[in-house]
Amino acid sequence: MAGLRRRRFAQVDVFAEEAYLGNPVAVVLDGDGITERDMAQFARWTNLSETTYVLPSAVADYRLRIFTPGGEIPFAGHPTLGSAHAWLEAGGIPHSDVLVQECDLGLVTVRRAVTGLSFAAPPLRRDGPLASDHLARIVRALRIAPEQVVAHGWVDNGPGWAAVRLASADEVLAVDPDEQQMYDLMLGVVGAYPAGSPLQFEVRAFAAPAGVREDPVTGSLNAGIAQWLISTGAAPGSYRAGQGARVGRRGVLTVSADGDVVWVGGRSTTYVRGVVDL
Repeated sequence: MAGLRRRRFAQVDVFAEEAYLGNPVAVVLDGDGITERDMAQFARWTNLSETTYVLPSAVADYRLRIFTPGGEIPFAGHPTLGSAHAWLEAGGIPHSDVLVQECDLGLVTVRRAVTGLSFAAPPLRRDGPLASDHLARIVRALRIAPEQVVAHGWVDNGPGWAAVRLASADEVLAVDPDEQQMYDLMLGVVGAYPAGSPLQFEVRAFAAPAGVREDPVTGSLNAGIAQWLISTGAAPGSYRAGQGARVGRRGVLTVSADGDVVWVGGRSTTYVRGVVDL
């Protein structure tokens, strides 16, 4: 990298009700003028699920570019919330009572509440049931029996997510996938907890094409799953989901349907503040 410049930087833990148990995102708050190649290189260096770059926008409060270690993606949930949190802490002032983010997927609305930020789930780019051959591949990759899948479908809002629902959260946590067969799958697995539990669902996310074996907590996947579950009557209009237990995290996501809009949120906390030479 030539011509390094000092830029404001934050690292935010997203979807965590306890310190350092969510999913961190690296946020470069002064992203203007960084080449795409350098953005990708820095994202590989941070080695987090996502690294983001905040840029000026003519149509929104700011533009966000989102990179995984494997490259740029059009949308992701925890980077959206973590970047919005960092932008607000750095003095950003929205043009209205909600914050509007521009990204490659389009415009994403973020709202504030005492419980934290939440984003409006974008429309699905692809939905409907999975093809039988694709489902068979998923079953083999997850090393589960076909009858364990009680429902399946596309929940793709940009990254390419497919999802399968198992009978219980315990079955989700017990999944031990075959990593060699997961190499090209963007896959979510969800199952319900017993009635009366503090959480209603457990979610796991596998994103090998993005360079992430298992993502700790995933906003985009949970948004797509929420739209799927609520629309099919498999989930109530408001619930809490857990994610990350198998990778040493305890992420908590809140889901709430407001008319036709599904909101996905959680707590965001900045633990690293400073500058980066980039």
